[in-house]
Amino acid sequence: MSTSTPQKFEFQAEIKQLLDIVIHSLYTEKEIFVRELISNASDALEKLRHLQLTEKEIFDDKLDLEINVTTDDKAKTITIQDFGIGMTQAELVENLGTIAHSGSKAFLKALGEGAQKNASLIGQFGVGFYSAFMVGKRVKVYTHSWRASEPGHVWTSDGSGSYEIEESEGERRGAKVVIELKDECSEFAQDWKIKEILERYSAFVSFPINLNGKRVNTVQALWLRNKNEVKEEEYTAFYKFQAHAFDEPRLRLHFTADAPLAINALLFVPKENTEKLGFSRLEPAVALYCRKVQIDAKPKNLLPEWLRFLKGVVDSEDLPLNISRETMQDKALVEKLNKVISKRFLKFLGEEAKNRPDGYAEFYAEFGHFLKEGAALDFAHKDQLVKLLRFESSLTEKGKTTSLTEYVSRMGADQKEIYYLMGPNRASIEAGPYLEGFKARNLEVLFCYEPVDEYVMNNVREFDGKKITAADHADVKLSDLPKPEGALNSDDTKKITEWLKQTLGERVAEVKASDRLVDSPVLALNADKMTSPHMRRLMKAMNREGADAPLRVNLEFNPRHAVIKRLFETHTAQPEKAKLVAEQLLDNALISAGLLDDTTAMVARLNKLLESV
Repeated sequence: MSTSTPQKFEFQAEIKQLLDIVIHSLYTEKEIFVRELISNASDALEKLRHLQLTEKEIFDDKLDLEINVTTDDKAKTITIQDFGIGMTQAELVENLGTIAHSGSKAFLKALGEGAQKNASLIGQFGVGFYSAFMVGKRVKVYTHSWRASEPGHVWTSDGSGSYEIEESEGERRGAKVVIELKDECSEFAQDWKIKEILERYSAFVSFPINLNGKRVNTVQALWLRNKNEVKEEEYTAFYKFQAHAFDEPRLRLHFTADAPLAINALLFVPKENTEKLGFSRLEPAVALYCRKVQIDAKPKNLLPEWLRFLKGVVDSEDLPLNISRETMQDKALVEKLNKVISKRFLKFLGEEAKNRPDGYAEFYAEFGHFLKEGAALDFAHKDQLVKLLRFESSLTEKGKTTSLTEYVSRMGADQKEIYYLMGPNRASIEAGPYLEGFKARNLEVLFCYEPVDEYVMNNVREFDGKKITAADHADVKLSDLPKPEGALNSDDTKKITEWLKQTLGERVAEVKASDRLVDSPVLALNADKMTSPHMRRLMKAMNREGADAPLRVNLEFNPRHAVIKRLFETHTAQPEKAKLVAEQLLDNALISAGLLDDTTAMVARLNKLLESV
């Protein structure tokens, strides 16, 4: 109840300017006002809690430290009340009407220095109260200071340029903000609407938030608790709440860092990779908080793209000095957060791979694609990521994988390169001609089944000082093996080489006797060093320029193989039939290499050969 004549005050010119910015251009979402006022209420309660430790006499000291939100859809109002420190008349003028204390001056100075392009700086300067005028045609603040000797007051303004303050009897300690909503903002007087906003932005505020008498924030901010005190079922419940998930998390990382930034993080790896299941590309899902208040539910630059599968929360006390509550502005700070969190998660994965290899293998089978993406594209974390990659190899059992570190540990003293082969599966690689020479020399070859693998290998290029090389590359040089008996002699080998080159013409760039074939008669090596068979298929699928260019390969033949020896005998006695065999051998090699696009000519040729049987 009013006990005095209202005093009228004019907002300072800078406050008028600030109000105009807040109301018309600062926030992209009007609902932000709820979060700002809840944050202010929480701050007031926190300050009161500290005062209770130092002050003997506090007005209305029996009140619970809580925040009460009330909506009235008939009157079109929303009320946010806290039982915090409250304000005196002088503090009302100082905090809400002038530059002196609110941080508004620094805010406006930042705008004047060119920050208009990034206008969402409000959280940095603590002027969130004014966001109430985005939705309110009139705002009243009923307040009583924690000081018992001070009277209560009511502050009133329509945000147009002035405000009134008058004494008011019967006020409880703290502040009660009553917003009379504009007609076009009446949705904020709906219980369900405010509940949705509170759950999104303020679910982890330390103090109880009651909406129309019912507690809203019932889930604890687990990331701020000691991980030794948190039960497994609490983590699972939090994951399901925060990630809107129904499964249980596959992995969990809960950590705290003090330098270079104060960070509390709780990160989860889901059970399944929905991208792998064919769903759309995942969006960032690690929410950014500052002291339990959500800054951004889906910050795009907080983590690198390849970590988009993570769920959870990152909370940093360092954010208010460098960041707004609506939009992250400080690029250097965000990059620092990105670096700290990424390195910590990669360290965690390294520990999992070492201490729980079976569990890591299951994780990798589901999410390894993301690590490969990072290894190929993220130079800053490449070294850590490459160590986490896993592949089957010619020395592992089917279904078992090995790391590049383990591969290098098994290399002989003379081996200078790490070899890999692309193929749709293990069976096709083992059945093809490209592995023979390596098996004969006991050289391990990594098996790569996914289309992204070649891109990864080409970008990683080397590991532990060893060059990573495709085993089917034309430039691969293998050591000599003892020559088995029964091969064509050098003169005959030279003759069949020249004949094959002449017969196959433009289809081959080079023909030579192979030092890598053991059991197969021929193999084809791509003559274009820049375009592998896999890249050629990708280019064709994307209709890229050059994809349909005539294919020329290097053909290698095995002078010990019965087919080649028979061909040598036939090429002079039955030249027409020999020509068909030579062309068929080339097509067989192209099929093994994945380079034969059109089989029409091959089928016709096979029919001719069958006629001569």
